[in-house]
Amino acid sequence: MDATDWDERYAHSDLVWGAPPNNTVVEHVFGLERRIPLRPDTPGGEPPELPRALDLACGEGRNALWLATHGWQVHAVDYSQVGVDKGRTIATRLSRSVRSRISWQCADVTDFDAAEITGPFELILMVFLHLPADQRSKVVGRAAELLAPEGTLLVLGHDTTNFTDGYGGPKDQSVLFTPDDIVADLGAAAADHRIRIQLAERIFRPTEGRDAIDALVIANRPEPGSDEIEPAS
Repeated sequence: MDATDWDERYAHSDLVWGAPPNNTVVEHVFGLERRIPLRPDTPGGEPPELPRALDLACGEGRNALWLATHGWQVHAVDYSQVGVDKGRTIATRLSRSVRSRISWQCADVTDFDAAEITGPFELILMVFLHLPADQRSKVVGRAAELLAPEGTLLVLGHDTTNFTDGYGGPKDQSVLFTPDDIVADLGAAAADHRIRIQLAERIFRPTEGRDAIDALVIANRPEPGSDEIEPAS
């Protein structure tokens, strides 16, 4: 992935997306750290001290910073070094205990192996990460593989209909997606990793113009042996 355009965009603005976290992320993640079970990654091992989150395409870190203040151990990854550096700088304003919960990495978020992202994670965010369909499907599937049992994957981005009926977002319609697209991506991944779709819908987001239209999918990986759960289809 070419980070040049994003490096320039982040370099010429204070905070492109503002400091507060995304409202949809807050709505669906708030309190999850108190409900999600923490289990050892290997039999006989120790469970993690904190729930672990992966923020793919973290940008300037607004969601990663919010997660860290709410008790998550966060791995924040973006392919823009400028964005990552800005997030790291903002983190210095937080208490030592909070900023120590975030690890920052500049890497190609489409290549988990090269970035040495191994998981597992109790939460994975893919927020406004827009890729061609074949790349997106691979990233969604790989993210599903890295979920811990009962871990949650939240995918949020500009819906395909936003191009004609919404506001803002990419001008390349080929990188937009619908909730059904993400469900299909997860269905392909479910052959080896059972995935439960919790929510798949279009949402309308107020902007300075007309409402933007976003696609939101929330899924989780059931505990092994949960017979009542069926793979996504």
